[in-house]
Amino acid sequence: MKRMQDKVAVITGGARGLGLAAVERLCEEGARVLFTDVLEAEGLAQLERLKGIGHQVAFEPQDVTDPERWGAVLDAAIARWGRLDVLVNNAGVAIVSDIESLTFAQWRKTLSVNLDGVFLGTQAAVARMKAGGGSIVNMASIEGLVGEPLVPAYNASKGAVRVFTRSVAIHCARHGYGIRVNNVCPGFADTQMVSGELARMPPAEAQAFAGRVLQRTPMGRFATPGEIAHAVLFLASDESSYMTGTDFIVDGGYTAG
Repeated sequence: MKRMQDKVAVITGGARGLGLAAVERLCEEGARVLFTDVLEAEGLAQLERLKGIGHQVAFEPQDVTDPERWGAVLDAAIARWGRLDVLVNNAGVAIVSDIESLTFAQWRKTLSVNLDGVFLGTQAAVARMKAGGGSIVNMASIEGLVGEPLVPAYNASKGAVRVFTRSVAIHCARHGYGIRVNNVCPGFADTQMVSGELARMPPAEAQAFAGRVLQRTPMGRFATPGEIAHAVLFLASDESSYMTGTDFIVDGGYTAG
């Protein structure tokens, strides 16, 4: 039997990057997946591709910062497949700007998507999972463990997600809900978000930044999205049944030194 056979998952930010890799990996292991994104055209294109290769998938456009949208999205998955077993809070943004140039609007946008979206999704999922249990996987980051001077808002949002996850995990365990809540903390991955931010930097600055990251990463390369998706799969599956409130770090050794 496949590792996610007949489980139902909702994955945010699933039209590209780490989210899309997670959608693909869970589908390969038998899950039925509803994925969401603000990128509606890309989401619909991926929906058709995934359905074309036999996966059980659905797509819903979603801004994760909209409280009213969360109930509709999760209930759509339940209406379609009769249950909700997994939520992967993956949607996120990163803005490269140091503390002297970061605007308050950029700060608020980063925290709204990366932290408020996780809060809203987790709260809505707990309400729907507490009768039957489930797994919530929050996409944090090694940037919630270490400081990076060019992304203070991202650092703040991911650090907050890590501790928020612990709080919810303890609450759910002590109430006997059977809901596990864990973080995946990726290192630098080869995604559109990373390449897009590097492209917006002056070429010399982008090259220096990438070189600094690779020099600090013992394995000497960025992660592939698929490598991060393996960690999401493990935390979503019953194989991690005794794990809650923890960080699953996938960073090529970046934080080991």
